[in-house]
Amino acid sequence: MSKAKPFVSDLSAIRKRARQDIDKGAMIAGYKADRATVVKLLNHALATEIVCVLRYKYHYYMASGIHSQAIKQEFLQHANEEQGHADLLAERITQLDGKPNFSPDGLATRSHADYVEGEDIVDMIKEDLVAERIAIDSYREMIDYVGKDDPTTRRVLEGILAMEEEHAEDMNSLLEQLGKKGEPARPAKRR
Repeated sequence: MSKAKPFVSDLSAIRKRARQDIDKGAMIAGYKADRATVVKLLNHALATEIVCVLRYKYHYYMASGIHSQAIKQEFLQHANEEQGHADLLAERITQLDGKPNFSPDGLATRSHADYVEGEDIVDMIKEDLVAERIAIDSYREMIDYVGKDDPTTRRVLEGILAMEEEHAEDMNSLLEQLGKKGEPARPAKRR
């Protein structure tokens, strides 16, 4: 059995470091990640979230059919949650002394997800599911990259990832409940 390692901190050294480079805000000398790369990754994630907001909003307004009302509400809820993700990312970018890129110029190329409108409500759900799966993969890669070098950014990304996984499951459940034309799927015949 290994001995417990005692926690010892040199408070006077911490206080001294806190007074150095005070104009850098939260960016202390102990920050280990490549800040420029992390800001770039976060700006790509920000673009992805903005594109997702726009796609979900379009789907909210354009969804039609007998079963569209409940699905429209799901689209609107996801749009609002994606906007919350964008806000979290923009806030973290500024904490890292970066600038959040909200410019519409190049938005589609910075975004990991595509903006696809879909022909009908089933296509819309499929496109949202594809976008959520892209986001899940992207966030996992970002989390792996950041690792232990930036625990705050990692926690922000992990929180967003958890919600993206929930969104993907929501879209998958909607697809399971609908048939090809947006009508309720028929239950499988028992043999």
